[in-house]
Amino acid sequence: MSNAAWVNWSKLESARPERVEEPADTAAIVAAVERARAEGSTVKMVGTGHSFTAISAPEHTMLRPSRLGGILSVDRDAMTVTALAGTQLKVLNAELERMGLSLHNMGDIAEQTLAGATSTGTHGTGGIAASLSAQICGLQLVTGTGEVVTATEAENADVLEFGRVGLGALGVLTTLTFRVEPLFVLEANETPMSWDEALDGFDQRVADHHHVDTYWFPHTDRMLTKTNDRLDIPVSEAEPLSRLRYWWDDEFLSNKLFGGLNRVTNRFPGTIRRFNQVSSRMLSARSYSDAAHKVFTAPRTVRFREMEYAVPREAGLAALREARAAIDASDLNITFPVEIRVTPSDDIPLSTSTGRDSLYLAFHTHVDADHLEYFKLLEPIMRAHDGRPHWGKVHTRSAADLAPAYPRFAEFLTLRDRLDPDRVFANRYLRRVLGD
Repeated sequence: MSNAAWVNWSKLESARPERVEEPADTAAIVAAVERARAEGSTVKMVGTGHSFTAISAPEHTMLRPSRLGGILSVDRDAMTVTALAGTQLKVLNAELERMGLSLHNMGDIAEQTLAGATSTGTHGTGGIAASLSAQICGLQLVTGTGEVVTATEAENADVLEFGRVGLGALGVLTTLTFRVEPLFVLEANETPMSWDEALDGFDQRVADHHHVDTYWFPHTDRMLTKTNDRLDIPVSEAEPLSRLRYWWDDEFLSNKLFGGLNRVTNRFPGTIRRFNQVSSRMLSARSYSDAAHKVFTAPRTVRFREMEYAVPREAGLAALREARAAIDASDLNITFPVEIRVTPSDDIPLSTSTGRDSLYLAFHTHVDADHLEYFKLLEPIMRAHDGRPHWGKVHTRSAADLAPAYPRFAEFLTLRDRLDPDRVFANRYLRRVLGD
């Protein structure tokens, strides 16, 4: 099969590969890699396209992961689960719940493949480990020479260390092993606040709760905070949203109505500021509890584009205030809220939280709105605060200015030279952020 177009979820990036394959096992991936190496071409395993960058855009051979999903093994003594890398997070979550298990933390979207989510550093907020990658304790990949490498803390430890956030540059991930926990319940409390109330109590709120997610609505003084805390109760005693409330809040208001209003306000941008002021005043508090993954994740059917930066935790609120000042002083009209999350430091060399506690600021626009001026306005502010861009979200950085932001950047490049000497996994995005 050939000449099949690839388009990512946000419709911002596209490609037309020369060859498309759906490998059913590791041997088929090895064959595709060896052929590409012999031809002097490239090969890319794509996921579900939820990265906003072209990080997984195929140039010659595109591999689809549709036949590479499912859990392979569970070790209840070690509390680990090994799954095929093409498994979608929502599938893993459902299977883990069925087995009475859970991941520690995750972001708010569950559509990604495990390989795609971990390779780009997808993260949640709070907890002991914020990113999916920080919960990996083993992996297997096919290198650019066609070698199948198994990496654990005891075997090929350097490949594990760097490969947890490998950008797709070190190999095609085939399996991932995660540390898991007994299934637990989270209680969510969502509370509307003023800008001053939310920021004045921000540090204490983060200290008092397991997970904190905050949203500011541009052109207003309104914010929404969401705190998630563990409850020492079985899932059967949780109090989830009723089906009607879930449909009304999360499917109708947050997706169908919000999407429709974005289409209208995109045509009449002069209405956006008033729309934000009215809608942010309509926010109401709510509380519910459920299995952790059902609280962490939410449906996202309104397509958008996003830039997200991780700045040092101590600089985070200053960066947010500067971003607001820049937006307020501009003539831009922004419908989507700005999301604020915090993460503990980790030891993954190309993680955006490597070596430092971080505060993440995520800026969004509707898929049909112009994102360029908005992101251009704010990216210099993030860079001035030593920000690191999310690998899977829009940014303009290149290898020359990314290298100083990561203490072990050169080591990553050395490992890339070893595992993919002929750049079988290269594409335009990786050439920009890693160099040739």
